[in-house]
Amino acid sequence: MLLAIQYPSWLHPEIIPGLPFLRWYGLMYLVAFGIAYFLFSYQVKQGEFERYSGCQKAMTQDDIADLFIWGIFGLILGARIFGTLVYNPETYLKAPWLIFWPFARDGAGKLVFVGLQGMSYHGGFIGGFLGTVLWTKKYKFKFAAVADIMAVSIPLGYTFGRLGNFANGELYGRITTSKIGMIFPQAPISDRFYLAEGWVRNFAEQAGIAVQEGASMINLPRHPSQLYEAFFEGIVLWLILWIIRKKKPFDGFLVCVYTLGYGFFRFFIEYFRQPDANKGYPISFGDGAANIYVYESWKNISTGQILCSLMILGSLAAMLLLYLQNKNSKEKKRKKDG
Repeated sequence: MLLAIQYPSWLHPEIIPGLPFLRWYGLMYLVAFGIAYFLFSYQVKQGEFERYSGCQKAMTQDDIADLFIWGIFGLILGARIFGTLVYNPETYLKAPWLIFWPFARDGAGKLVFVGLQGMSYHGGFIGGFLGTVLWTKKYKFKFAAVADIMAVSIPLGYTFGRLGNFANGELYGRITTSKIGMIFPQAPISDRFYLAEGWVRNFAEQAGIAVQEGASMINLPRHPSQLYEAFFEGIVLWLILWIIRKKKPFDGFLVCVYTLGYGFFRFFIEYFRQPDANKGYPISFGDGAANIYVYESWKNISTGQILCSLMILGSLAAMLLLYLQNKNSKEKKRKKDG
C-alpha cells in the first residue's frame, strides 16, 4: 500500500496549461510583494514607524512605493546573481550573460521560455538589504527603523513564495518513507533513481510503491519541504514578529529577530531539504560518503546551513552592538539631562 501523499493532479507550473508566461511561481511572488507592501503601509499608517522607532521624519505613501522599488530591485538582482554564481558557477562563470536570459533549449533544440530558474533566498536577503540601505541613505531615513518595519512585513509574503516553489514542483526535500512524504510527478530524470541499486528497491518497498515491470528508474516520495518552510519561516516567524513589534527595546531589534528566526528555522528544515547535487555537503563529520537524497546524520552540513549559521551569528552580533549603542545613548542623554 502506498504510504505517500499524491501531489495534486490539477496543479501544474502554468496557471493555464500551454501558456508558459503565466506561471504560479511568478503570481505567488507578486502576491508576496503585495502582502509585504500592505503590511508595511499598515504599520506606517498606524503611526508605528514614528512611535516605536523614535524616528522623527514621517514616511509618505510615495516614500513606501519608492522604497519597495529599490528593495525589490536589489532583491531580484541579489537572488539571481547569488543563486547562479554560488550554486552553479561552472555554468554561469563561463557564460555570465545567461544569468538574466529567461530562455533555454529543450530536448528537440527548440528555444522555450523557462523564466529565471535559480533564485537564492540568501542572495535576495543581501540584495534587498543593500537596496534598503542605499534608499535610506539617499532619502535620509534611519535604516534600523525602516528595516524593523520591513522585517515584520516580509515573512507572511515569503509563505506565498514557497507555495510558488511547491506549485513549480521544485526545491522538494529528501526521499522519505514517512506518511507525510509526497511524490512530485514533475521531478526530472536527474532526480529519479535506478532500480538496479538494491537500496532503491528496498526504499520503494518500504514506501509501499509498486515497481512496474521492466522499469529502470523510479520516482520516490519526498518531504514537501517547501510547505515546511512556508509554515515555519513564513507564518510562524511572522506571528512572532507581529506580536512583539510594539515592544522592541531599540531600533534594529526586529530585523535582528527576523534574521535570527529565519536562520534558526531554515537550518533545521535543511535536514529535510535535498542539497544541491553539485554542492553536496561542504562540511561532513559523518562516516563514509554522504548520500544527499537520504537523511543520514545531523553532522552532514549543507551550503544552506552554512549560510543560515552566518545569519544567526551575524544577527546575534548585530543585536549586541545595537544594544550597547542604545545603552550608551541613553547614558549620554541621562548625563546631559541631569
